[in-house]
Amino acid sequence: MAKREVYEQKTEALLQPLIEEHQFELVDVEFVREAGTWFLRAYIDKPGGITIDDCEVVSRALSDLLDEKDFIEEAYILEVSSPGLGRPLKKDKDFDRSLGESVEVRLFKAIDKQKEFTGILKAWNKDTVTLEFEDEAELMIERANIALIRLAFDF
Repeated sequence: MAKREVYEQKTEALLQPLIEEHQFELVDVEFVREAGTWFLRAYIDKPGGITIDDCEVVSRALSDLLDEKDFIEEAYILEVSSPGLGRPLKKDKDFDRSLGESVEVRLFKAIDKQKEFTGILKAWNKDTVTLEFEDEAELMIERANIALIRLAFDF
């Protein structure tokens, strides 16, 4: 397991009691390098949306726990935020919650010369995602071919 994955899993374990205490949802944790700087990001949510005060409460508590446990070797910046409108679907609960919703899908390899699709998430399992389009046609996509799947939103 990569160091990044270990950091993410340990951070999730630290976060879980905090999230449950405040009745939030832990959407995702990622440890990523951008422009030479490491970021540890925790995305949280709740019905009605997360506020800046919610993020601050979790950030302060998590920061103290991370300082105490001190398992991340690299210097990093901690960020706690809402996943935003275009949040990717990653976990089973994300797919369950999004059934019947409009999603955008980007593929690694084209299907019929197309790499981007928008449709209703009709079904999913560990191997495939099924989209339904306006003309009621369905497309089953291998999850291994999905680079990104997220909720679609119209303005």
